[in-house]
Amino acid sequence: MISIIIPVLNEVKTIEELLFHLVDCADLKNINEIIVVDGGSTDGTKNIIQSLDLKIRLLNSEKGRAKQMNTGSSIATGDILYFLHADSFPPLNYDTHIINEVKKGNNAGCFRLQFDSNHWWLKIASWLTQFSWRACRGGDQSQFITKALFEDIGGFDETYTIYEDNILINELYKRNEFVVINKNIKTSARLYKKHGVWKIQYHFLAIYLKRWNGATAVELYEYYKKHI
Repeated sequence: MISIIIPVLNEVKTIEELLFHLVDCADLKNINEIIVVDGGSTDGTKNIIQSLDLKIRLLNSEKGRAKQMNTGSSIATGDILYFLHADSFPPLNYDTHIINEVKKGNNAGCFRLQFDSNHWWLKIASWLTQFSWRACRGGDQSQFITKALFEDIGGFDETYTIYEDNILINELYKRNEFVVINKNIKTSARLYKKHGVWKIQYHFLAIYLKRWNGATAVELYEYYKKHI
């Protein structure tokens, strides 16, 4: 059984569509629960969730995706945790794909990425995510992980305000516990559209290299705040 955990903060534009998508694209006997963890939305996100005729567990948390996802996982009752960004839409039968991987002994992984953009570089970046290279990983690809493995690792590192997904992924790669499912999860390119593809790509690469060279969680966040 899968527990889906979605951290949100002011996601009024996408949350309703995403929640119906999750229900429509899965066999609900495989979905134990959908947990949405709000970090202090002020745009009506929570009102939309509460108005839907869906069985959604809505939690409140301190702001910060790591804290929000850990809050959701702490009450999750499924054997598999599936962490999902509010603007990322997993493929049809995503539940079956995840369960099949776990049955094969793959205790963690993600889907390959597809941006909702025709920009040539974002198409190349999407294509690269089918490979197992660690540099091609990111939270927008979503993350499934067995609850037992997640708890053994200790969850998301809450000292990271950004890059928390990659910190967990790095730990999974160290343990040789990661697989890429060759199905597309479609995610929004809204940050690229807002700031420009090359600017965002440059700064994301800079953050990746800074962490590789030992930058702290605070230093990464300060860089992100300054440039993005």
